[in-house]
Amino acid sequence: MTGVVVRSLGVQLSASAHLLVSDVEFAIAPGEVMGLVGESGSGKTTVSLAMLGYARKGTRIAPGSRITIDGTDILNLAPAALRAARGSLVAYVPQDPSASLNPAITIGEQLIEGLTTGSSATGREDARAHIARILAEVSLPATHSFLARYPSQLSGGQQQRVVIAMAVAGHARLIVLDEPTTGLDASTQTEVLHMVSRLCATYRIAAIYVSHDLAVISHVADHVAVLYAGRIVERSGRDRLFGSPAHPYTRALLRSSPSITQRRYLMAIPGQAPSIDMRSRGCAFRTRCDFADEKCLIEPKLAPVDQDGDDSVRCFHPRTGPLIAPGAASPTLRARAPETAPALSVAALSASYGYRIILRDISFDIVSGECLAVVGESGSGKSTLSRCIVGLHHRWTGRMTLHGTPLENSSARRSNDVRRRIQYIFQNPYGSLNPRRTVGASIAVAVEHFFGGRQAEVESRVATVLERVGLHSDFAHRFPNELSGGEKQRAAIARALVCNPNILVCDEVTSALDVSVQAAIVELLRSLMTDGLGLIFVTHNLAVVRSLADRIAVLNAGGIVELAATERVLAQPEADYTRHLLSHTLDLRPARASAEHPLLVL
Repeated sequence: MTGVVVRSLGVQLSASAHLLVSDVEFAIAPGEVMGLVGESGSGKTTVSLAMLGYARKGTRIAPGSRITIDGTDILNLAPAALRAARGSLVAYVPQDPSASLNPAITIGEQLIEGLTTGSSATGREDARAHIARILAEVSLPATHSFLARYPSQLSGGQQQRVVIAMAVAGHARLIVLDEPTTGLDASTQTEVLHMVSRLCATYRIAAIYVSHDLAVISHVADHVAVLYAGRIVERSGRDRLFGSPAHPYTRALLRSSPSITQRRYLMAIPGQAPSIDMRSRGCAFRTRCDFADEKCLIEPKLAPVDQDGDDSVRCFHPRTGPLIAPGAASPTLRARAPETAPALSVAALSASYGYRIILRDISFDIVSGECLAVVGESGSGKSTLSRCIVGLHHRWTGRMTLHGTPLENSSARRSNDVRRRIQYIFQNPYGSLNPRRTVGASIAVAVEHFFGGRQAEVESRVATVLERVGLHSDFAHRFPNELSGGEKQRAAIARALVCNPNILVCDEVTSALDVSVQAAIVELLRSLMTDGLGLIFVTHNLAVVRSLADRIAVLNAGGIVELAATERVLAQPEADYTRHLLSHTLDLRPARASAEHPLLVL
């Protein structure tokens, strides 16, 4: 039997009968890619790790689960045989390639190592020849100088290509790719997706592609499985799922997704998925579903949508209601009044690291209540510009003013009031919150530093700002590890907002969030702009830019190549580089447009 067959897969907590995922079933033919989508906590990574016969500490694969890869049931293998199967039968490509490559060993040695060890080991010369062929497939050179590099000497895109090459080199029959393009710029992401599709077709490899980005899945997958609360709620071919989704949850995910072709409000899914111990009998999505009724108190089975089709859905009310919710009309762009004095003005800014010039002659301004998006590929200078604005990078020349007052290069030399008025939100909320402090304590530090006041006043400010970002005041008593990724990002935004800033610099704040949480964050930022807050939104996601930004500054090689209103840049770009970015930006791709699904029309 060739291909991959999964039957009755479950993963449960070791200390209890609670199931993290249950009743997961699907099949993948050789050369096909199955997309696995769902919100954070839906069980995507748990399922993908189970494909290697692995369960994280404190969990175990439930009895009765079956995972067959080319006729081999990996869950019945002895430990030594299972270790040998990882790499030769099934391979794993993680989200962060820098964490999976050994920083102390050259790329060449890491590529060859897996081929020259084990029962199917080959000689080093044969291994080098095989590696050269695989590197050509992933568009990397097999030169001595490249193979002699260490992981730190490669870009993020190159590191990801190396990891994929390692997975293919071992002749694996299944490759599990867990968010492999998260954080990559548009052109690198497109190249990696094309490469995955080509390698799977060429070598007849089955693949599971895990992602929260529905646009990516719509381009790379042949079939899609939608996970919610640890169960598959819809399983369908790519074209049918994106053209006419059946489950209310799938339809809600699509409403949350931004579009490069249309500026519109993003509709976050209300409520939260049930925790493991709160998954009672009945439909797990019923508390968030507009169409739930008494029938939904009974757990639905995964059943065919149509009698003559292969599509399956776990719902009593498939394809109910409009796909586009009422109120999803396009928000209007705010007109910039020419006479309005800029809140922040940047003129002739150039920045460097040592002797290397990163930014050249950057000039722009933003007014209160405006969002300026800064876009470009990795290495274009986006993050360096952000750090210059907040004073974290001081090696810059030029002029920068805040409401007409010149700004010092370094934050250390700026006044307390100036530091308060320009706040920065980092890309990674996991690293920006102190894990040893409660959320409330981290926010209180900023309140005490900038405003002082008695304890009761500080606590009141903390509670107010948490409510403002959509978190209950009780979140003040939680530690960061007790929050989801979206909740952490909201807490990071709350810490910045409690300072009452005039300018908020957002550095890739939605890149790692699932689409529903991303929608909530984007709409939160939009509401803050109505209060007069100016935003500098740094991102590589042009679809999010279309939904939020008033103007776009396009950076290439440290310089602004285009600066204009969002609609003009995206509809009629003037710079060749902007056209290059747009050509590599993915949007949801249904097989057919329909009256029900106009937001997906390209």
